[in-house]
Amino acid sequence: MNTQESDQQKAQKQAAEQALIETRRERLKSESLRIIEIASSEANSALKCIHQLSVAGGATEATYVAIEQRIVADQDPAGAYHLALLAQSTPDLPVDARQLIELVVNKGDNQQRLALLKNLPLPPVDMIKEQILASDDGDAIGQMNAYLQINPEGYGSHHMVTSGHSDQIVPLSPGNRNN
Repeated sequence: MNTQESDQQKAQKQAAEQALIETRRERLKSESLRIIEIASSEANSALKCIHQLSVAGGATEATYVAIEQRIVADQDPAGAYHLALLAQSTPDLPVDARQLIELVVNKGDNQQRLALLKNLPLPPVDMIKEQILASDDGDAIGQMNAYLQINPEGYGSHHMVTSGHSDQIVPLSPGNRNN
């Protein structure tokens, strides 16, 4: 009798766990559809969508694609920065991180470029360096040179943290926040 009860309890527990998984899956699908709608219909909504994605705890592949399309359509370096970081730290995201990084380097400001330099595992150091030097921004050039002096290979903070150096993820510059 005890084995029969134990088997029933196991089956009930498995059914409850499966129901929780299904509930979460349906919630993520619903949130994904909502985020896709925002990305599809609201200009400059990438940061809002990325935030919503983070709050939801994930999303469908179509959601990431919709956010990337919004970023490209708006030529939004702030959104590109955050989605590029996400793509670098999350395997198998269906986004072109290289395109996003190039958008930040070419259209972003120096704070965003410096943030890429510090936060990407393998940033495009030469591209970033070229844009910062061309800007004639003495402060940004100084920050870049100081960073590259302690990290001449330009490995991002992930490398520095694992090798004993400490750094932190650099937030976006306070401008350009269109939510």
